[in-house]
Amino acid sequence: MNIRKLSFFVFLSLSLSLSAKEFSLKSPNGRLEVKVNSVPRLTLQLQLDGQLLMPASPIGMTIDDGTIVGQGGKVTAGKSRSIDEHITAPFYRQKDFNAKANELTLNLGHNFSLILRAYDEGVAYRFSYTGRKAIRVKDETARYQFGRDRKAWLSYSTNEKKPFAMAFQNIYHETTLDTARQQIAFLPATVDCGKAKVTLLESNINHYPGMFVKADGDALNAVFAPYPKTMARYAWRSMTYVADTEPYIARIDGAQQFPWRVLAVTERDADMPTNNLVYALATPNKMGDTSWVKPGKVAWDWWCDWNLKGVNFKAGINTETYKYYIDFAAKNHLEYIILDEGWYDSRSGDIMHPVPAVDLPALIAYGQQKGVGIVLWAVFNVMDENLEQICSHYADMGIKGFKVDFMDRNDQTAVEMVERLAVSCARHHLLLDLHGIYTPVGLNRTYPNILNYESVFGMEEVKWGNIKNNHPLYDVTFPFIRMMAGPVDFTQGAMRNGTRHDWLASYTKPISQGTRCHQAAEYIVYDSPFTMLADAPTSYEAEPAFTSYLAALPTVFDNTRVLQGEIGQYIVTLRERQGIFYLGGMTNWDGRDITLDLSFLPKNVQYKASILRDGINADHNAEDYLLEQQTVDASSQLHLHMASGGGFVVVLGPATR
Repeated sequence: MNIRKLSFFVFLSLSLSLSAKEFSLKSPNGRLEVKVNSVPRLTLQLQLDGQLLMPASPIGMTIDDGTIVGQGGKVTAGKSRSIDEHITAPFYRQKDFNAKANELTLNLGHNFSLILRAYDEGVAYRFSYTGRKAIRVKDETARYQFGRDRKAWLSYSTNEKKPFAMAFQNIYHETTLDTARQQIAFLPATVDCGKAKVTLLESNINHYPGMFVKADGDALNAVFAPYPKTMARYAWRSMTYVADTEPYIARIDGAQQFPWRVLAVTERDADMPTNNLVYALATPNKMGDTSWVKPGKVAWDWWCDWNLKGVNFKAGINTETYKYYIDFAAKNHLEYIILDEGWYDSRSGDIMHPVPAVDLPALIAYGQQKGVGIVLWAVFNVMDENLEQICSHYADMGIKGFKVDFMDRNDQTAVEMVERLAVSCARHHLLLDLHGIYTPVGLNRTYPNILNYESVFGMEEVKWGNIKNNHPLYDVTFPFIRMMAGPVDFTQGAMRNGTRHDWLASYTKPISQGTRCHQAAEYIVYDSPFTMLADAPTSYEAEPAFTSYLAALPTVFDNTRVLQGEIGQYIVTLRERQGIFYLGGMTNWDGRDITLDLSFLPKNVQYKASILRDGINADHNAEDYLLEQQTVDASSQLHLHMASGGGFVVVLGPATR
């Protein structure tokens, strides 16, 4: 046993001998400590370097027979262990990483236990049920107490009448816990605890609903969607929704481990986007071989409203338009195109038959000839209602995957639907891009054919939004919070760009808030292994230098770290792939000067820096940019100015290549 393991077990044994009511667990580096008190009921306390981050906070479960897990029973220490796991992470923000933790299991009685893990990057806990009897979970308790004046970042539900039914897309509201809205907010949620920020996340949800939180003076209380009793259907997309619910949140048929509740702890904002706890705590790959899964970029039709110009055919949802998209993708070495909503009749829900204007077999053949794969849009429940037939039919035709949309809930049956979809698509070698869905919970580790998730206030919002939504602010806020959970399909790539003073909403000719280079930087800053070029092919073709630069950027990387950044202010991300380095920087509406120290480069090697940056007039014309090159090495510094709502990209490759 090495010294680290020995110190852990010595500390654990001392803690348990001091009190039968309190149990303590420390992280491998000894800085983070989680304490569980069992009297009069279970509470969880978190501290860093002996400084309290979260005071004793009640946790537990209520079962339909009246049992309150963790209350009234004798709590005893079970097994303990040290974890040192090397995790291979295909299509993640880095190709692999190590996850070290100390773990302690507490026996709670009634066939329940509590599993605690302490990582250097945060702590996690989960309940476990070992009984054979089927049970109903009436509720799960978690009242995370941080303090009344603690600053928090919350994304509230956008549906006031039916708060559990929404797309998990909203801006972050910066507030204090005592002044926060009395609305549920979806995860992740971040609280500034002074010495460090604590972000609430979850991982490894299985046959259980996802968590919401609601501010309550000095705390965030867990809230869960009830189990659906009956479903109804919206006519316009044949989309189902919950019409009535049961008086419980989950049906458990036997032994089960419940989701990990994650409290990620970060002292530096720059460490937030690369916190790996959600991925590390998820069930490892169940689908086996991943060599058939191909990440990449997508020429996308919906955001620009099929708005081609200068062509000799009527642009829209038809074969001619999609052949043009395929030609554009092939010319720019993009891997895919998407046929978004409209390729089948959404009202009928008949996904087995494309509309007459779309000759799908001809498009598949044309794409195969050009080396471009086709991905189809679908509604979640429409897929699920005939899942095996749909997957088999379209995989045999040559379709590469599905963009599945409009789940708009995270109750237990919704979570189960997503896993069914992942399993069936994996079996038929189909990739998935999940939209209208809850925040990632690590299922992309279990089924790596899930390449991307939406659950972000993405580019679509500028089509009908308001300047008060402040996208440049959101764009440099959510990477620190939402991206801790997993990748984002933000659908970037706008070629029409607006300043704070001239931006306006437009459905058919949408305009981004912020500069052209801000858009380009999103391809580096955001984790997005399957990502869109959202604007019209003819708009890109009008600016070939910019388009070639954008199209050449990778979507998966070997390593990622954030060099500089502050939540809501700016971010500078460094990624590396096969010896080439990629830097992306973005700012809010404040212009900003950045100095990039290139000491991360290998010594004694010259690199060619290809720099895409805001033009001198970008504050007035957000589409203004400059593309330049210079030779640099590890001793060099780059001084870059970001305009209001601006950004930059720097690609560094060995000068000898």
